[in-house]
Amino acid sequence: MKHWISAFRPRTLVLAVASIGMGAFLTAHDGVFNGSVVALAILTAICLQVLSNLANDYGDSIHGADSSERAGPSRAVQTGAISKAAMKRAIYFAVFASAVSGLALLIVAFGLAGWQWILTFIAIGGLAIWAAIAYTASKNPYGYIGLGDVMVLIFFGYVAVLGTYFLQAVTVNPQAILPATAVGLLGVAVLNVNNTRDIHSDKLAGKNSIPVRIGERNARIYHWLLLLGAIGSAAIYVLLRYESAVQWLFMLSAPVILRTGLKLWQGKTAADIDPLLKQTALSTLLFTVLFGLGQLLA
Repeated sequence: MKHWISAFRPRTLVLAVASIGMGAFLTAHDGVFNGSVVALAILTAICLQVLSNLANDYGDSIHGADSSERAGPSRAVQTGAISKAAMKRAIYFAVFASAVSGLALLIVAFGLAGWQWILTFIAIGGLAIWAAIAYTASKNPYGYIGLGDVMVLIFFGYVAVLGTYFLQAVTVNPQAILPATAVGLLGVAVLNVNNTRDIHSDKLAGKNSIPVRIGERNARIYHWLLLLGAIGSAAIYVLLRYESAVQWLFMLSAPVILRTGLKLWQGKTAADIDPLLKQTALSTLLFTVLFGLGQLLA
């Protein structure tokens, strides 16, 4: 069981909660919050994240990124703790769980009368499942050509936040794209920590992540841009929808977020960098909670 829990990568699951949470806070501020929809959205996002993590464990093993040269924590398939066949079965089950949870979410959100929106979101959900698997577990994984960052921004940012908003309001406030961008960029920052840690083994395996493409020093500069871009996007949103100074509450998370950037900049070994995965993910959740509370209290 401990090997399966490790394969689920619990420290990444808070990103799914943060993304849905941002959409929930925005709808609560605008008076269209639906607790049942938010709860099912969180469950679906967690299922998709677990699917992605399991597929990543399997995919990096068969493509060679998870090898003895890898600097990060050992993976289940790589070490033989979980067989490839067992991992494939788990991936199929995660697809099933994501689909069932997602369908329940759509029925609760739109009702059977809203079949047009249900079909639209089924298509979006299908793309999310594809993205979770194809990152590393497809024949031509997009994570191996450096597109993982773009997909994280799209799905953790725009699909999760704006989708959560739409599922409750059946409309989208265009300004919500700014906090969606903020959460998405922080999600990309988590991926960048992972890829910077694994830069040397990824290079040997032919996994051309962004850090492999631009080099280790530039990857650290890129990380600062992600963090500052997230804080800046939230700040612009507050300026556009200013009601009270309490909306700046999210800035209390800025020192925590920027501290992870400083640690990555100073980190010399994989052991120095690895703890930043959890720290960056938790700082994203802190940012989301403080941002949301600031909007509600205003």
